[in-house]
Amino acid sequence: MNDIMAIWADWLRPSAGLPTVQWSILLAVAAAAGHLLQRHTGLPKAVGYSIIGALAGLGGFSGAVWPLQGIALFLLELGVSVVLFEAGGRIALRWFRHNPMVLLQSLLESILTALAVYYALRWMGVQSTVAEGVGLVAMAASPAVLSRVIMDTHASGPVTERAMALSTLSTLFALTLVSARTGVMHRPAASLGETLYPVAVVLGVSIVVGAALALVLRMALRVMSPTSENTSMLLIALIAAAAALAANFGGSAPLAALLGGILLKQLNPRPWAWPRQLGTASSMLIMLMFVLVSVAAAQAQWNPAVAGLVAGLVLARLVAKVVGVEAANWGSGTSWRQAFWTGCAMAPMSSEATLLVSQFVASSLTLGPHIASIAMPAILLLEVLGAVIATVALHRAGESSTPLLSKGMSQTQPGELRG
Repeated sequence: MNDIMAIWADWLRPSAGLPTVQWSILLAVAAAAGHLLQRHTGLPKAVGYSIIGALAGLGGFSGAVWPLQGIALFLLELGVSVVLFEAGGRIALRWFRHNPMVLLQSLLESILTALAVYYALRWMGVQSTVAEGVGLVAMAASPAVLSRVIMDTHASGPVTERAMALSTLSTLFALTLVSARTGVMHRPAASLGETLYPVAVVLGVSIVVGAALALVLRMALRVMSPTSENTSMLLIALIAAAAALAANFGGSAPLAALLGGILLKQLNPRPWAWPRQLGTASSMLIMLMFVLVSVAAAQAQWNPAVAGLVAGLVLARLVAKVVGVEAANWGSGTSWRQAFWTGCAMAPMSSEATLLVSQFVASSLTLGPHIASIAMPAILLLEVLGAVIATVALHRAGESSTPLLSKGMSQTQPGELRG
């Protein structure tokens, strides 16, 4: 690679570089792979993106060095923030007033997931602080993966909406707790106040930034059409600014975007039209996010011992998600069968969990790498396997309008655009 870089530098213009070409080719291959995979199997495009990124990472691709830093980390934060802002916009707080069991489902499945992963890892000999960190990361289901699965399978219904809401809430809890935990990782708390102070700081800064984002967008909607592409560009630019501000002042960029989406939904309860207008820019950013996560995760240490820990983590997490949703399903408005498929649809882990691991790595040079050595392979596995499980769950729940197996050329009418 150094020889290639030296040869490249002799004739390439200063405006570009080999990493630019590498990333351009990698994203082009990922886009083609995602399209072909969905066309011939019915699986979501995100699976193809992740597989190509994983192969590139395992092959020594140097464009995303773990731990992520600088522009790579910011792009990941921006992609997650855009996804969580849209996910927050799906949540109406009055829904919890009329159906509080949904909130109980979220709390129970998140707590059970953290405890199940913690005790499974402790049983397999992992030290308590590392198991605790991985357990907090495992709480977060992935709205990013699930939203792409829903989009590519054209799914709609109670299982789809419930899984998306619970995934969003689990991510909110995980972002808050991990940000607070990393704040006191090397400061033994002497009192309850010192323990709760980091939580208050993270939540306080994130709420202020999220509220400012919601208010500015609410004012913009008074003079701009939600269907205008300019409104979508304004949205992405403001989310980028909010992400930078929240991270700079001690908050969480994704958490601020998520809270901003929730608050804007309360201020502007009408259905949002702009997700359809975000178009290619948002799709490109989200594809980059999936590829970036899988490239980084593939660079983790792989050995038989870690494989056993990852298998135990994945199994404990999936069982806990399903049991947690089922246990609080009574009176929630869905059947027990729908609750089971809802829990299965929450299997994916992806970019949100990667940001949480990055926080641990940045906070501790001793515990962070140990947490990452277990969490990153699990994230890579569940970014692919979790998307497949979620796709199957939505199909089995009867809420997907696209076939799961090969679509074939005969199902496409002449002149129909295949996407």
